[in-house]
Amino acid sequence: MERIVELAVLIFGSIIGSFLNVCIYRIPKGKSIIRPGSSCPACNTPIKFYDNIPIISYILLKGRCRRCNAPISLKYPAVEVITAVLFLFLFNKFGFTMEFPVYMLFVSLLVVISFIDLELQIIPDILSLGGLVAGFLLAFFRPSFTWLDAIYGIFLGGGILFAIAMGYKLIAKREGMGGGDIKLLGMIGAFCGIKGVVFSLMAGSIIGTIVGIPLMLIKRQGTTYAVPFGPFLSLGALLYVFAGEIIIYGFFDFLSRR
Repeated sequence: MERIVELAVLIFGSIIGSFLNVCIYRIPKGKSIIRPGSSCPACNTPIKFYDNIPIISYILLKGRCRRCNAPISLKYPAVEVITAVLFLFLFNKFGFTMEFPVYMLFVSLLVVISFIDLELQIIPDILSLGGLVAGFLLAFFRPSFTWLDAIYGIFLGGGILFAIAMGYKLIAKREGMGGGDIKLLGMIGAFCGIKGVVFSLMAGSIIGTIVGIPLMLIKRQGTTYAVPFGPFLSLGALLYVFAGEIIIYGFFDFLSRR
């Protein structure tokens, strides 16, 4: 029975991932995410339901449009697989509790934000600020997380990055961090509180440095090369959701033994 439930969560996650693909493609263009139905970006042919089955259709079509044979980006099945796996991890961690749907929404927002930021280097306000408001409102229904936790997280998250961004601008005389990152960390605070903000910022910065420096060297643009920070903040937030407490306690336990 447990395996059947896990399979159902995986299938549900892949379906949501398919919808997230629509959001990733349409939200930056200012298009409706409801209508019209999905169509091929190359020939605009409406996609039949049997060609729109998450993951499976991509495999059966061999990654190409049935009508015009144009290649279908690997991003689409990747988003579906990532969302399905993350939902399964959430279910295994939280089970059928209030935290499960709350974090499903949170994770979905992070996936959409990350892929949009990677491609276009923007984080739409409707996602970051909309997520911030949703996180705050959901705090009233979470037994282990209060609206005060959300408020503290929002103000600390937005405040920290705003101070860093202003400090960098004063020293370097140029923009170093976009307002979208500031709003994103505020959104993370609305769902994860103060500890989540600090953890996500530190983890995101470390991962971003590890990935960013080699990219700068490859591009040969030095510190002027713009590396989107949103995906790293999102990854830091995911680490916090799934293993934050373990990592934090393990870190302090390590320090106490030295």
